[in-house]
Amino acid sequence: MPNTSFASLRWSTLLALLLCSVSVAAKPALEEVVVTAQKRQESLQDTPIALDVFNEGALEREGISNVGDLANNVPALTIEPFPINSTQLRIYIRGIGLIDAQLTQDPPVGVYIDGAYIARSSGLATDITDLQRIEVLRGPQGTLYGRNSTGGAVNLITKRPNPDALEFKQTVNTGNLGLFSSKTSLNLPLWQGAAAKLAYLDKTKNGHIENNGAPNQYGDYGDSETLGYRLDFGWDVNEWIRVDYGYDYAEVESTNYTYTLVDAPSDIDTGDPTADAVNNIIRAEASKFYTYPGYDKRPDSIDAVVPLLGSDTEIEGHQFSVQFDVADTLQIKYLYAKRDLFDGAAADLGTGQSSDAFRLDNNAVLSFDFNSAQGQISNRTFQYNDRRAELTQQQFSHELQFTGSAFNDRLDYIAGLYYFEEEAVEDNEEPHHQLTVPLNNPLGIDVGGIAVPVTAAGLQVLTSQIPTIENTAKAVYTQLTWLPPILEDRLAVTLGARHSEDSRKATQSRILTTFAVLGATQTALDTGILLRRDILDGYGDKDYADNSFSFTLEYRLSDDINLYLKRQEAYKSGGFNIREDPSPEGQARFNEGFDQEKVRSWELGTKAEFFDNRLRINSDVFLTSFKDQQLNFAIPGSLTDTAVANAGTSALSGFEFDMTYLALENLILVLNYAYLEGAIEPSVNPLNGETSDDFSFNSAPRHAATAAADWTLYNGEMGRASLNITYSFTDERDGSSLKSKRESDVQDDFDVINARLGMYEIPLAGGDLSVAAWVKNLENNDYVINAIHHLPQADRAVLFGEPRTYGLEMIYRFAN
Repeated sequence: MPNTSFASLRWSTLLALLLCSVSVAAKPALEEVVVTAQKRQESLQDTPIALDVFNEGALEREGISNVGDLANNVPALTIEPFPINSTQLRIYIRGIGLIDAQLTQDPPVGVYIDGAYIARSSGLATDITDLQRIEVLRGPQGTLYGRNSTGGAVNLITKRPNPDALEFKQTVNTGNLGLFSSKTSLNLPLWQGAAAKLAYLDKTKNGHIENNGAPNQYGDYGDSETLGYRLDFGWDVNEWIRVDYGYDYAEVESTNYTYTLVDAPSDIDTGDPTADAVNNIIRAEASKFYTYPGYDKRPDSIDAVVPLLGSDTEIEGHQFSVQFDVADTLQIKYLYAKRDLFDGAAADLGTGQSSDAFRLDNNAVLSFDFNSAQGQISNRTFQYNDRRAELTQQQFSHELQFTGSAFNDRLDYIAGLYYFEEEAVEDNEEPHHQLTVPLNNPLGIDVGGIAVPVTAAGLQVLTSQIPTIENTAKAVYTQLTWLPPILEDRLAVTLGARHSEDSRKATQSRILTTFAVLGATQTALDTGILLRRDILDGYGDKDYADNSFSFTLEYRLSDDINLYLKRQEAYKSGGFNIREDPSPEGQARFNEGFDQEKVRSWELGTKAEFFDNRLRINSDVFLTSFKDQQLNFAIPGSLTDTAVANAGTSALSGFEFDMTYLALENLILVLNYAYLEGAIEPSVNPLNGETSDDFSFNSAPRHAATAAADWTLYNGEMGRASLNITYSFTDERDGSSLKSKRESDVQDDFDVINARLGMYEIPLAGGDLSVAAWVKNLENNDYVINAIHHLPQADRAVLFGEPRTYGLEMIYRFAN
């Protein structure tokens, strides 16, 4: 386990404050930070939103090139990979996120690229070429942001083409774990006011857990190869018309990280004696193929006895906007975005076993007739292929915005119309393998009404499923900011409103077949008997509507201190759970679906600058309450089945503090801290209809912080030498939505130190060269980023964060 404690956080905080206390006055000031969090350009200090901003320099300094890289850089933000797909991310802001990643649920944290919403979390760990800025908005964004942003929003802003200069940038990054990354961008002026920009990315990286066991293996756990490119075109047609078009494409070939088993499985008691007896036999037999250390320690290798299958992700997007500056006080903008996603994810949750007598994967298998009748005996003569769940998704959106001012700039306004449409299918319909387990069954346990023969050597489960969705969303919104002619124009009042309508359709066809294996040769000599066939054939069709409002009071106490009080609402539409268990009860729950959730938040904040703008302190306290919050949790005794409960009421409260200090002319200190506390009232468990107090927020660390120092060692004609050190701390947090599973799923507190030493802006060939050595997780700490309890072979299994990584980055820039 990592040897970390909150004491280390206090030590780092004290060190930063001591450095501040010995600083001397300096004439330079902190640079102004410009954001577009409210869909217009304004200063960070004038924006009444709690947010974190990473400009181009910060992105390079912290090594951030995609959403996943934000992990450990924002205290209020936690990011985890989805357990069976490393390119999918689970994003939480202020403890609000979605533990599952399924077609029928939208994440509470919205991700936007240049203002266009990204519906699915697949591919968010993919590098995005030529980012200019990332904004992380904390708290509900229910009036200006279009799609279910009850937790917050992440805005990715790419660099726009520049019609005034020929620009070239080449970045090469090499490091351990086989890292090689090349990013190239070229900006080409075309004609008066028009330019095009081309960007290309090629990146390879090896995983940090080696696989030595599988024949014909694809690679090691976490290997990835990424190829991407982007084309942007911008044209100022005349003084009042601007046209932009962007096209991006990315493909990723990867192998998923795998779980490390920590604790052996124990017997379960779900209240169903028959099911518990079968599950406990499976758990006892499965555990015979593993060893368990009983503590969290990152392994160097985990051997697989079946080939390690690769996963593929392809993303293609088009984005078009036209902006009309009708007058000095009115701007009209139309934004169209289209995105296609393919994601083929391989699943193997049985790695590390000593033989293929136990398997939990979608690999090829020689098995029995999937269409057998119950009780029918058949030979092992059917060859089932490797199978991946292949997600194909298409989305497009239209947005029309009106932005302007009136009454001599005393009224600023933005209003808009929004339309979104999405279709997707997750094709896993071809019958394939799910589970193979030996069986020691002297008593002839009854399964689904048929006794398992005493002579059975094991059980084998085959499966087939194909869910589909059709989603549409419509909205109309407005936000007005009024500067009344009182209090020396220091008071501003903002009102926002949004009406949303969502239509959601979903189908799920799922079949599980369970065979008793009579013989254990894994050849056609074996026979099998179909014990049970479980079927879910569900259909759901529901409409949802909501009115959300916001109210903000801003008061400028002085030229450098801005106070605000905000009340914000947002909502998240209901839907249908495609992971319901295949049973009549599960089908009924699927067809009924789960309800929409509503969130209301109060926030009191301050944004201030002191000492001639050398010290910037932004802080806030907040209280967020939910009605019918959607909670996902694993069904006890199942492998992949989950349920969704609507919690009656729940609340999160917290405090956030962001400080940036130009302590010396050549030294910038940063300290960010977030405190979070949450509680969920007893709610109805959809599995049994009983009220339970077992629900909890599954990724809400009580304490989290980052501290950084950016020290310019030299600044002269030969360039600028700089050292950057960043420390981050994340407190322990639950890993599931069930309190009763906390001991198995908890993720312990951890800290990480990253450092970068570089020589920047070295004059070279008419441009400038930057060279930097970097290291992440300097202390090589072991830390857990995901933990689960429901594998049949383990009560606790974990995914680890990366070990120490290091490398060298070179950036060459040229502009003419």
